[in-house]
Amino acid sequence: MKRFYLTAAITAAALALPALPALAQTSEVTIGITTTTTGPGAALGIPERNALEFVPKEIGGVPLKVIVLDDGGDPTTATTNARRFVTESKADIIMGSALTPPTIAVSNVANEAGIPHFGLAPFPITPERMKWSVAMPQPIPIVGKVLYDHMKAKGVKTLGYIGYSDSYGDLWFNDLKAQAVPMGMTIVDEERFARPDTSVTGQVLKLVAANPDAILVGASGTAAALPQTELRERGYKGLIYQTHGAASMDFIRIAGKAAEGVLMASGPVMAPEEQPDSALTKKPGLALNSAYEAKYGPNSRSQFAGHSFDAFEILKRVIPAALKTAKPGTPEFREAIRQALLTEKELAASQGVYNFTEKDRYGLDERSRILLTVKDGKYTLVK
Repeated sequence: MKRFYLTAAITAAALALPALPALAQTSEVTIGITTTTTGPGAALGIPERNALEFVPKEIGGVPLKVIVLDDGGDPTTATTNARRFVTESKADIIMGSALTPPTIAVSNVANEAGIPHFGLAPFPITPERMKWSVAMPQPIPIVGKVLYDHMKAKGVKTLGYIGYSDSYGDLWFNDLKAQAVPMGMTIVDEERFARPDTSVTGQVLKLVAANPDAILVGASGTAAALPQTELRERGYKGLIYQTHGAASMDFIRIAGKAAEGVLMASGPVMAPEEQPDSALTKKPGLALNSAYEAKYGPNSRSQFAGHSFDAFEILKRVIPAALKTAKPGTPEFREAIRQALLTEKELAASQGVYNFTEKDRYGLDERSRILLTVKDGKYTLVK
């Protein structure tokens, strides 16, 4: 397991999660982040880690101690990391992970311990995970709607689906049934594949044989390019839609010519230049992309970098509010962070404008989504 330290190192501690002892206040806010920088999900986690280079080092006059661990996309490792943040680091805030399954695991630990948790991947926020967790990515029903509306406008009647054989794939397939079917579309074939798979030929041949008007790919990161490429190579001529989990320049790089014409939901961070000046997402989006591309090269921007960057944009508002009533390193400060997430409104970030409530732990509206296509090897806004 690789570790990345942005500030002080952490010391060894037991991995079990006992009842928390009384905590002494500290002079810094400790933030533990577990993300996926190795393994099949690294294309998502690496931009999230990279974006941490462009977040503030202090907020409200209080230094931030940021500890970053790699979980390799494994829920068990993510659980271990989260427990280390609780027992070893005495974290005030936990973030992560880059993939849905480990994010669920981190949320379980954070809610057990009573620590504010920022999920960096879409995940189901069930009642037992609702008190302490919020999610930075766009909720699938909101971002999915822009895809289904486009399908309906294009006269799509029959749909195929190919997605991950995990909770992320389930989230998208369930949303497809919940929203697209009532709009008059019929799902004629459902296929699944595992994140590490290097071929989806069998699944693609079934989809091509079903010949739906459109196909939705419920995948993320570079693996989303696999069905995209095989569908085109096998002669599928219909519309192909990709979820916001595929929104990065790596998708175009890997899919190559097969990416042309794809229709992809995305957060506004992928095209802030095309937003009106009145959009609250424009300024933070431009700030992130200019800093990120200055270091990592032109067109290196990524939706996933926006998730971790935006968590700190929110903390710029939330931490000063919490500091008015409590000191870092205490349960009272954690509770003050939780309350500030509910009371602070119109939290502008690169991927949307957040308004969290007790029941809405995503806190986003239609300002958090755009529809892109690929033309001549570049993303272009679908207007």
